[in-house]
Amino acid sequence: VHPNVSQGCQGGCATCSDYNGCLSCKPRLFFVLERIGMKQIGVCLSSCPSGYYGTRYPDINKCAKCKADCDTCFTKNFCTKCKSGFYLYSGKCLEKCPDGLEANNHTMECTSIVHCEASEWSPWSPCTKKGKTCGFKRGNEVRVREIVQHPSAKGNPCPATSESRKCIVQRKRCQKEGKGKKNREEKRKKSNKDESKETRQESKGRAARRQNREQRENNSKTQPKKRKAPNKEQDLAPVDTAH
Repeated sequence: VHPNVSQGCQGGCATCSDYNGCLSCKPRLFFVLERIGMKQIGVCLSSCPSGYYGTRYPDINKCAKCKADCDTCFTKNFCTKCKSGFYLYSGKCLEKCPDGLEANNHTMECTSIVHCEASEWSPWSPCTKKGKTCGFKRGNEVRVREIVQHPSAKGNPCPATSESRKCIVQRKRCQKEGKGKKNREEKRKKSNKDESKETRQESKGRAARRQNREQRENNSKTQPKKRKAPNKEQDLAPVDTAH
């Protein structure tokens, strides 16, 4: 063993050097060279840092650098995230997306173009004019639909969501709201008046009956009691017919 190589290393190193750091790693750890100024130091990590991908060999596991336009990668030829100014598509970093795709500045990926989609039209509304459905012959009716899929940046724009057309109906007279309300109010007052009249009549009847009853009771108390006439047949003495 070289004098500068040590067996008692720390930080996951199997062998190390005071000048170059880790020379080999313990099992399952990845070996990677980190640059510090003009000097490179070997370190052992459980996973490769950003801009590197891991490769496993029987004798050592290494971290290799991704391509220059790739921020993170799975292998040398398959990128998972691109650096600023590039768009990811099928593992590659492109400055411009292929035909039929568009650049998504939020995810920095090339995505499919999405066109607008609208639902079916609703049935036509009743024929109206100035918000009313009576008092006219010619008016307008409308129908609407909803947007079910909004388009992407390069997708086809959405169509109109409402339509209007002329309509002809049989003219019918509008009922005046004030007059109808007045009639309802008069009916209500009349009903309340009739109920009050019946209530007053019932109260008068009860009062009259009570007054008559009290008058009869008073008369019975003030009049003297009539004496019964003597029974003439009882006052006569019995006649003795034997003599």
